[in-house]
Amino acid sequence: MSSPDPQVRAARNPSTPAPVRGPVVAVTGAASGVGALLTERLATSEAIKQVIAIDERRGDCTQAQWHILDVRDPAIAEKLRGADVVVHLALDLDLETDAAARTAYNVRGTQTVLTAAAAAGVHRVVLCTSAMVYGALPDNELPLSEDAELRATAEATGVGDLLEVERLARRAPRAHPGLNVTVVRPATLVGGTDTALTRYFESPRLLVVAGSRPAWQFCHVEDLCSALEYAVLEKVDGELAVGCEGWLEQEEVEELSGIRRMELPSTVALGAAARLHRIGLTPSPAGDLAYTMYPWVVSVSRLHDAGWRPQWTNEEVLTELLDEVSGRRTVAGRRLGRKDATAAGAAGATVALLGAAAVVRRARKARRRI
Repeated sequence: MSSPDPQVRAARNPSTPAPVRGPVVAVTGAASGVGALLTERLATSEAIKQVIAIDERRGDCTQAQWHILDVRDPAIAEKLRGADVVVHLALDLDLETDAAARTAYNVRGTQTVLTAAAAAGVHRVVLCTSAMVYGALPDNELPLSEDAELRATAEATGVGDLLEVERLARRAPRAHPGLNVTVVRPATLVGGTDTALTRYFESPRLLVVAGSRPAWQFCHVEDLCSALEYAVLEKVDGELAVGCEGWLEQEEVEELSGIRRMELPSTVALGAAARLHRIGLTPSPAGDLAYTMYPWVVSVSRLHDAGWRPQWTNEEVLTELLDEVSGRRTVAGRRLGRKDATAAGAAGATVALLGAAAVVRRARKARRRI
């Protein structure tokens, strides 16, 4: 007698687990940050068959299959064999990283992953950049369409790298026919992140450039991970923005945060930021200020059309951010030690910024004496 069909056996024995038919997903940068959160999320999802985790060190997720290597190593192609989807999150956007080294890692790493994925027979790569690539400009619409032109420049931290990643994403399907590339662009990311935009809320006063029109839209890392999962499961593709519904005006941010503003003319604020960065006293270039001056709020219509909804509101994310940065003090993008923070609190951020020229003069005198 022939044995029953496997589906018949499963129906007769409901305790038999159904086979997982979902994709095998590889995640780069899987040991920390968004990569670690996404790896854990996918590894516990019934819709995912297996997770391959790739990083330069082993992370905490025991359910993933780990490979320890640099994403710039061509050997990564062998590690991707058998994967259906790759989510590339191994990007360095640390404010303190040397800019040239950061660009070399981000661009070369993305090039290698795209080429290796194609060679390994992967059919989809998901890249994560930022809504910052649209640029923060006074004539931006509220909100920007996901198809809006990318008008950012390379003047803000890491944005030049992200623009190059975007260019690689557009070229990849032509260079590697059959490879689908999805790009996810989060708004101001919050949840264990450290950026020029999160440090803005560590200041004793919120810098407002006179005549500017700020608008704040946040994205919690949990919402980013759920959007990335949508892309992995092919519920959505193309170029996607992700963030909370709507935005907050500067006045709303000040009311919710309880932090008062410090308004300065643009020439003073931009000039001080440029000088302080040029002599190495602050990690943030003057270009970072544009993202606190002008709107870069994005529509999330493609994810909405696919059924995705954010679980966090802008107000909730801002509240979490303020809890995260509580006790930290940053002036002009430079995080201060406890002793410096006490002085800054007493003197106020206004004195710190308006005294930028004096700081520069002292630094120049010190260099001349050496």
